[in-house]
Amino acid sequence: MPSKKEQLLDLIRNNPFVSQQDLAESLGLSRSAVAGHIAALTRERQLLGRAYILPQRSPLLCIGGANIDRKLSSLSPIRPGTSNPARLVKESPGGVARNIAENLARLGLPVQLLTAVGMDATGQGLLAQAQSLGLDTSGSLQVPDAATGSYTAVLDANGQMLVALAHMELAERLSPEFLRSTAAQRAQARMLVADLNLPADSISLLLEEAHAAGLPTVLVAVSEPKMARLPQDLRGLRCLVLNLGELEALCGEKLKSAAAKQRALIGLRERGLQDLVITEGRKGVLCSRPDGRFTALAAPATDVLDVTGAGDAFAAGLCHGLDRKPEDLESACRQGLTLAALTLQTTATVHPDLSPATLE
Repeated sequence: MPSKKEQLLDLIRNNPFVSQQDLAESLGLSRSAVAGHIAALTRERQLLGRAYILPQRSPLLCIGGANIDRKLSSLSPIRPGTSNPARLVKESPGGVARNIAENLARLGLPVQLLTAVGMDATGQGLLAQAQSLGLDTSGSLQVPDAATGSYTAVLDANGQMLVALAHMELAERLSPEFLRSTAAQRAQARMLVADLNLPADSISLLLEEAHAAGLPTVLVAVSEPKMARLPQDLRGLRCLVLNLGELEALCGEKLKSAAAKQRALIGLRERGLQDLVITEGRKGVLCSRPDGRFTALAAPATDVLDVTGAGDAFAAGLCHGLDRKPEDLESACRQGLTLAALTLQTTATVHPDLSPATLE
């Protein structure tokens, strides 16, 4: 018959969030005896710290923006300076880090999301939706004095975007002080994925920690202006994912030829970057090779219903691939392209029918 310690470990495997009191009642032990067994299992590395994280279930940690996305379509030609009738096309959870986290969770991976939301209905709804998918949001920041982030796009009657308004100031609260307060949780991650909504000094801190700990880290760009947040020292950065405009903003010049892109890669590697992935929309992606050149991978042909979320799906597929085969960047990019193509076929920001079998 299994020992009490072995029975306790089985109970934790079935429910990593079970309380010590529930464990004590299930096993007919005192709470102090349960605490002693947990301490022994932790020393033996069969449990990893608080929250009873099992080694094989160490999470992929996503840090960055979470917001609500809204699309409004005008019912008639826009008249400036007055109210215009419109209809709500779509409202859905958004944010680069949050979208990546949801994709990974739907693919069956354990995921922790560190983000910042307001203590308003929108923020609580975002956290509840994430938790319903199995995302661990316990370390996320909930702010009482600010509204949850939003992205609102206004479309004309033909579906073309006239203007978009991004309210993302809460991401600035993901400061180095906040990161230090969640250091114990982050120490249990097996991969770190962050977006460039984070403040510059927070990104620097994450890369310093990743370099010291040997933690695989992926950074995902969000816009050309925010490329300025990337530090000079890129040691600790396993992979940087961006588009050509963002790379040009980072380099401060136009990169019109393959040779120019190759020089940009060499320059970033001199700063400590391991690999670079350049997304090119319908064309596919360029992924770096150890010899300092790029491999071009074509995007699968697919019908496009909505491009929203496709880039984040690509980043999630890439991270899924690197988690399985850390040294095979090309295979990881192919998984990313597959996931992006699936997302393009739906109007949802994250494909609702993803499962652990999707990329098998």
